[in-house]
Amino acid sequence: MSSIPRALTRSGVGLRLPHIEEAVATRPAAGWFEIHPENFLANPYATELLEELARSYPISVHTVGLSVGSAHGVDRVHLQRMRRFVDRIDPVLLSAHLAWSTHQGEYLNDLLPLPYTAETLAIVSRHVAEVQDGLGRALLIENPSRYLGFTGSTMTEVQFLNELVQGSGCQLLCDVSNVHLSAHNLGYDARHYLDGLPAAAIGELHLGGFTVEADDAAPGHEVIVDTHAAPIAAPVWELYGHAVARFGPRPTLIEWDNDIPALATLLNEAMVADDVTRRSSRLEQDHAATR
Repeated sequence: MSSIPRALTRSGVGLRLPHIEEAVATRPAAGWFEIHPENFLANPYATELLEELARSYPISVHTVGLSVGSAHGVDRVHLQRMRRFVDRIDPVLLSAHLAWSTHQGEYLNDLLPLPYTAETLAIVSRHVAEVQDGLGRALLIENPSRYLGFTGSTMTEVQFLNELVQGSGCQLLCDVSNVHLSAHNLGYDARHYLDGLPAAAIGELHLGGFTVEADDAAPGHEVIVDTHAAPIAAPVWELYGHAVARFGPRPTLIEWDNDIPALATLLNEAMVADDVTRRSSRLEQDHAATR
């Protein structure tokens, strides 16, 4: 992996529209901001404010609309809009989800899962290459939050991501909260999952809150839902420490998309992430020194 820009050694926060005017006016002590471009493409005023922020902060672009897992292909009109946007903002990182969200030209308000097969791998690899060529930038692909598996899958998610990196040349955005959530919901070991990812390909880490709900399909059990509507839970902080020890420090983002709190709350969560990063990095260094 190429060296991490100095500003990205501090954790960043997801910048949502309710906070953008405050961020411009106050210039908070954030390491960097990440935005969803779909919130800005039809909002000229917000884009002007974002351009002003981009003069002072690194900006990362995390798209929710490219649908690289769609069997019908990437929306080239949206890709062209994205190209104009990223050329204007010049982000330091660019990422998308391992999911599909379009069908025959209709956009679905969800990030839907994929079966992990050779056919799916070929489709996603082709679309990732198309997006990287169309945007002229490297793309990071994020592991999804999962609630079910496909009986037709022929490889694990970790195997799929390793193959995707090798076949398309993309990097990975490891959402640590999604790893915890999916491991709980599907019954596998979260640390073993992290240990199987290609460390050199990890370009960014995400942390987000979740909601625990009763599992209607299995009375007496609970399912974790990826709501991005709460503080980071203690088990995720612990897993994040393992991720830092495994991958080394990486640009880390705090996500909060629903029941959005004050900007200061997000900045405080970013400070906690920085503290965990420092502690985990020191522990790993001490462990390496004794080997």
